[in-house]
Amino acid sequence: MTVRIPLAAPDITEAEIEAVTAVLRTSQLSLGPELEAFEKSLAEYHSVDHAVAVSSGTAGLHLALLALGVGKGDEVIIPSFAFIAVANAVVQVHATPVFAEIDPVSLNLDPASVERAITPHTRAILVVHTFGVPAEMDALGAIARRHRLAILEDACEAVGAQFGDPPAARRAGSFGDLAVLGFYPNKQLTTGEGGAVLCRDAAYARRLRSLRNQGRSSDRDPLADAVESSPRSPDWLDHAEPGYNYRLAEMACALGRVQLSRLHEMLALREAAAKRYDELLADIPGLERPPVELPRRAISWFVYAVRLPIDVDRNRVQSELARQGVATGRYFPPIHLQPAWRGHASAALSLPVTEAVAPRMLALPFFNRIDPSRQREVADALRRAISPG
Repeated sequence: MTVRIPLAAPDITEAEIEAVTAVLRTSQLSLGPELEAFEKSLAEYHSVDHAVAVSSGTAGLHLALLALGVGKGDEVIIPSFAFIAVANAVVQVHATPVFAEIDPVSLNLDPASVERAITPHTRAILVVHTFGVPAEMDALGAIARRHRLAILEDACEAVGAQFGDPPAARRAGSFGDLAVLGFYPNKQLTTGEGGAVLCRDAAYARRLRSLRNQGRSSDRDPLADAVESSPRSPDWLDHAEPGYNYRLAEMACALGRVQLSRLHEMLALREAAAKRYDELLADIPGLERPPVELPRRAISWFVYAVRLPIDVDRNRVQSELARQGVATGRYFPPIHLQPAWRGHASAALSLPVTEAVAPRMLALPFFNRIDPSRQREVADALRRAISPG
């Protein structure tokens, strides 16, 4: 069946197109002025000192764990109700992911479960701001300080979200030792593919810039390297440590820079779409809608995911919606129950809230410029699929 209403769609205007085209008219397509401008804007927006743009949010998680010194023998506490990249990144640095339970309302890490999961081997807490809802950063920060643990924020779904009491509320990504953003096309802000790592410590920033650029000497600015690279630059191929090709191209940075300048407008559009769904779906018995407001939180709407009635078959509902041309998503299958984790010690883990919530979740079509009439179609189709006949 042809998809009439997609699950997600990027919001690209002529301003973004012109910015990308302008880069293509230059001779510098990597490590140039757009990277510097995008990183500066990201850092200022989040009130941190440094932003290091990388090729994806997953790459950002990998580099952030390396910069924090997480490695073999270490444990990192993560949610199982999350995109699998959080677990993959921990494994990629040869550490062990330890799954903790989530709060049934916010769907973020439950601080009490995190505290119970701490062992002498725990090195960090990887906090995911799920679906753009900020996690309980006061409680998680207190736990980290008490046990001398690092906090790594995964804010890939939460750019623009805020936690705390105004006027002291802070943006997601400004609480941890390091924080990661993601800019995939389904995100609030997109660079096509891309991400960034936020930090306050200049030493972290230097190491992150080195690691993303094949481990080139951290005391050299990669932007200067790009300008000065030639056979006459003897240190262009000097590397301080093994690194990675996690650079973000100039075209992507130009796109992201313009998107960031429009973020307030785009977040407002998404909030309005979420509130429309909240009204349209209010009369469906047994359907649980995501909270439109939560105390001390400003939500940055990444997806609009409902919980189907307990006695409803999600596979049947999803198939029926697909038959009507409505795309949906299953966010998220618990990581500890996925085939990739069979045989891992976590496979025997019991996480009752995660395992009860996940099979009921269904993400509906949701993006900046979704037409209200399309949202009504989705709501009507979902109503029919839940209660056929």
